[in-house]
Amino acid sequence: MNKIHEKTLNDLEFATVLQQVSELCTTEMGKEKALAITPFLKEEDMHASLKQTFEYLSSFENNNAIPNHGFDSIANEIKLLKVENTLIEVSGFRKMAAISATVNTHILFYRKFKEYYEELHKAADEIEFTKEIIEATNKIIDRFGEIKDDASDVLSSVRRSIGQVKAKINQSFGSALQQAHSAGYLDDIRESVVENRRVLAVKAMYRRKVKGSLMGSSKTGSIVYIEPEATRQYSRELNNLEFEEKEEINRILKELTNFMRPFTPLLTDYQSFLSLIDTIAAKAKYADKMNAVLPEITEERKLELKEAYHPLLYLTNKEKKEKTYPQDIVLHEENRIIVISGPNAGGKSITLKTIGLLQLMLQSGMLIPVHPRSSLCVFDRVLTDIGDNQSIENHLSTYSYRLKNMNYFLRKCNDRTLFLIDEFGTGSDPELGGALAETFLEEFYNRHAFGIITTHYANLKMLANELPHATNANMLFDSKTLEPVFQLVLGQAGSSFTFEVAQKNGIPYSLINRAKKKIERGKVRFDATIAKLQKERSKMEKTTSALKDNETKAKEEATRLEALNERIKKKLENYQQLFDHNQRMIYLGNKINDIAERYFIDKKKRPLVSEFLRIVETENSKRKKKTPKERKEEKAVKKQTSQEVEKKVAVIRREKKKEKKKAEIVEKNKPRPVLKIGDRVRMLDGRAVGSIDSLEKNKAVVNYGLFTTNVSVEQLELVEAKK
Repeated sequence: MNKIHEKTLNDLEFATVLQQVSELCTTEMGKEKALAITPFLKEEDMHASLKQTFEYLSSFENNNAIPNHGFDSIANEIKLLKVENTLIEVSGFRKMAAISATVNTHILFYRKFKEYYEELHKAADEIEFTKEIIEATNKIIDRFGEIKDDASDVLSSVRRSIGQVKAKINQSFGSALQQAHSAGYLDDIRESVVENRRVLAVKAMYRRKVKGSLMGSSKTGSIVYIEPEATRQYSRELNNLEFEEKEEINRILKELTNFMRPFTPLLTDYQSFLSLIDTIAAKAKYADKMNAVLPEITEERKLELKEAYHPLLYLTNKEKKEKTYPQDIVLHEENRIIVISGPNAGGKSITLKTIGLLQLMLQSGMLIPVHPRSSLCVFDRVLTDIGDNQSIENHLSTYSYRLKNMNYFLRKCNDRTLFLIDEFGTGSDPELGGALAETFLEEFYNRHAFGIITTHYANLKMLANELPHATNANMLFDSKTLEPVFQLVLGQAGSSFTFEVAQKNGIPYSLINRAKKKIERGKVRFDATIAKLQKERSKMEKTTSALKDNETKAKEEATRLEALNERIKKKLENYQQLFDHNQRMIYLGNKINDIAERYFIDKKKRPLVSEFLRIVETENSKRKKKTPKERKEEKAVKKQTSQEVEKKVAVIRREKKKEKKKAEIVEKNKPRPVLKIGDRVRMLDGRAVGSIDSLEKNKAVVNYGLFTTNVSVEQLELVEAKK
C-alpha cells in the first residue's frame, strides 16, 4: 500500500470526517490523534485497526462494557522527567498514578475478555503491567493530594514540632487575649488575622498598654492590630519549622521524581495507548451514529458496494430528518471502469465521492455505512480529479490544471489503482477535449486500473459501450417531472435531457428548435434514443419492482401454508397418539373386566394377582424410560390434545342435538299414517317389529310371533303397509 495523495483526501472531504470523529473523543490527545488519521501504509495495520473499531462497537450491545479510558495529559511531566534534577509537583504525580491505574484496569479487562476483544487485547498486551508507579505515589501522597506525614522520618518529626508550636501559639495567644479583654483594651471584635497570624484588635488609645508587634490598623485608625510578645516568639519558631517542612517536601518530591524517571518510556506508552483507545472509541461512536459495519475485505480485485451511503450527507440529512438515497455499485475484473452519464443535479458527483470516501475510510481503519454483504478490496492508490481546481497561484486555467493532473495519473496509474474523475474531458473544445479524454480513458483501461468517471461526452459513452470490460451507467431521471431519482443503473448511458430541462425552465420552444438545428442531426437522434431507452428502463424498473413484490408475497404465502401444514401434521400425529392410547385403555379395561368377572365367580385371589402382574409387566415392557421433563411435556401434549378433542366432540354433539331436534320437529309436523290390520309396525322407542291383528277404539293388538301386546296407536310407527 502506498501513501494516498493529499489532494485525494481534500477532494473527498476526508478532513471533515476526521473533524466529526475528533468531536467524539473525550481527551485532547485523542482529538489530536483522530485529526491526524490517514490511510494505512501496511495492510495488516489496517485490518488490526478495523477489528479494534468493530470490537469496541460490539461492546455497546453486550454486557462486557469496556472501562472508562479518560485521562489528564502528562506530556509536561514526561518532558520534565527527561531533564535531570527537575522536580514534579504533587498534581503531576497524581495524574501519573491515575493514568497507570487506568491502563492497568484496561490490561486486566482485555485479559479477562480476550475472546470478545482479541485485537484490543493484543494492543493492551504490548503494554507493561506494573503497580510500582501507583504504590510509590500512594506511599507519599494521600487521596486529598497532600504529602503524608510519614513520607519521611524528618517530615514526621518536623510536623510534630509544628503541631506543638501551634498549640503553644494558641495557648499564649489565648492568655494574652484574656488579659487584654479583662483590662478593657480590646474592641468588640477582640481578634483578627493579619498575614496569616492571629492578632489582638486593640483600641487605638490603648496601643502602648499591650506588649507586642504592631501588624497594622483599621481603615478608620480606631483599631490597631498587635501580635502579643509571647506569641511572636513562637511564630518565628513556626516560620523556621514551616521552611524546614517545605525543604523536606521538595527533597521527597525530588526523590520521587528520580524514582519515576526510569518509567518515562512506559508513561509515554501509557498515554499513547489511552489516546489510541480514545480514538478507537470515537470511531466506534461515529460508526454507531450512521449504522456502519465492517464489510468483507477480499484479496481478489473486487469492489461490491450495496446500499452505500455518503457518510457526511447521511449524517446531515439525519439531523434534518430528510431521506438519503443509497447506491449499489460493482467493480471487478470483468467490469473495471464505469462511465456515469445523465443530467446535472442527478447525483453523479455524490456517487463518485461516496465510493472514494468509503474506500479512504476503510483503509484508515473506519467502519463504513454499507450493507453487511458488501465487499471491498484494498487499493495502493486512490486518484481523484473532482471540482474546478483552477490554480490562481500557478496561473493555470481549469483545463491546464486538469491536464497536469492527468499527467500525474498516467505516471501513477496501474492495476492497484482506483481513479475517480468528475466531468471528464471538460474545460476545452468539446470535440478536441473529448478526443483527448477518450485516449486517456483507453490508457487507464489498458493498465487494468479500476475507475469511475462522470461525463456528458457522447464519445466516452460510446467507448464504454465498445470496451469489453467497461460499462455505461446513468443516474435515473423521471422523464415526466424531470426530477432526479438518485438511483444508479448499470448497463446503459444516460441522456443529459438538455432540451427537455430547458423547456421545463420556460425557454421558448421556437428557440429550442433553432438550437436543435444548429447541431448535428445524428447527435440529437443519439441523445433522443438514450432518453427513450431511459424511459423504457424506468418502466421496466417499475414492472420488475411489482414482480418482486408479488414474488415476495408468494414466498410469504408459501411459508405460511408450509407452517400451517406442519401444524396440521403435528395435530394429526397427536390425535393419532390419543386415539391409540384410548384404544389401548379400552383393551386393558376389557381385560380387567374379564379378570374381575372371573374373580366374581370363583373368588380366587392368586390367579387374579398373577393375571394383573402379567398385564402390568407386559405394558411396562412396551414403555420407554423418559426424563421428568419429557414426561411433563408428553402429559401437557396429551392434555392439550384431549381438551381440543373434547371441545370438537362437544361441538359435534351440540350439532347432532340440533339436528335431532329439527328431525323431531319435522316428524311431529308430518301427518301420521292411518294404520290398518295386517300392517307391520314397531314401538317408537323399540326395535322389535310386529303385525297388527286387530284395531279397536284407538288401541291395537300387535302380534310379535311369540307374544302379543295391546298398545296405543299413537305409540306405533308404520314399518311396512299391508299389500
